[in-house]
Amino acid sequence: MSDALDTRPAAVPLAPERPVARTHAAPGTRIVPGTEAHKTLFCTQFLETHELYDADTLPWPELTEAELARLRAVPFWQEVFHTERRAAAIVDAFTPTMHDPLVREALALQGREEFRHARLIRVMIDRYGIDATEQPLEQLPDNLEQAFIDFGFGECLDAFLGFGAFKTARESAFLPPAMFEIFDVLMHEETRHIVFFINYMAWREKQRGLGKVRRTSKSVRFYGRAARRLTGMVRRGQDSNDGKDFAVTQANMFLEGFSFRQFVEDCYRENARRMSVFDPDLMQPRLLPGMADLALRGLRMWDRRRGAGTRASA
Repeated sequence: MSDALDTRPAAVPLAPERPVARTHAAPGTRIVPGTEAHKTLFCTQFLETHELYDADTLPWPELTEAELARLRAVPFWQEVFHTERRAAAIVDAFTPTMHDPLVREALALQGREEFRHARLIRVMIDRYGIDATEQPLEQLPDNLEQAFIDFGFGECLDAFLGFGAFKTARESAFLPPAMFEIFDVLMHEETRHIVFFINYMAWREKQRGLGKVRRTSKSVRFYGRAARRLTGMVRRGQDSNDGKDFAVTQANMFLEGFSFRQFVEDCYRENARRMSVFDPDLMQPRLLPGMADLALRGLRMWDRRRGAGTRASA
């Protein structure tokens, strides 16, 4: 896979307003998951909301020495770069195996976008002198669809947590706003990928006759696998620099005033905000937002009870 796969003119769409996916169903028509209309909707909206840009010509800002030090000290860039390259390889390998031509076209576009994500990280690494080397990719498994599904659920988990972390980093002014504008391009595309994947899975499972209970249990199982992979990635990121460069003062920019409840709220709210631009007929992730909502309800109840106990003892 190479840049030549996307031969259309490059653009730099950094405007805050993103394209909204519009339904292609007749007014008043309910889209039933797994149907031809559903497949047409989720594939067409994905294809039509593709944005054109070239990672090399994005408006990369000049950073101060302090900003450069903070960017270079983040211990996970090598893992992020490797993950994006592997994602591109998985989607690229799985695409030719798809029998449906419209789904195959959408998958091919996702593969190009995943490659572009890897290219964006590579450009950033080179431009700002980040210590991250290109590691050999692991051999892909024989079951490419299983690899794609594993990757898709991992992307859902990464993005949901990333929404909250991205908001925290932005509000802490860890890097200048222009840098976050570039990262937001990637975040928006990741959100599109998630919506496409969730709808692809619904279409796939309906084609196989799986009911809601079996689909939910399957999602839980795959999210568990994704969580274990994410934990492994964090550990590898910590081991790669032994945590020496990520100074306490830099970590404090994130952690000052940090609370678990606030982080979960940020993930939940940012997920809802980013998903709100998509056609309401499209399916969206429900399990992780539902778990976050349940956790927040429990935390609020705990806070109320703790507050009542404090007042009673006063």
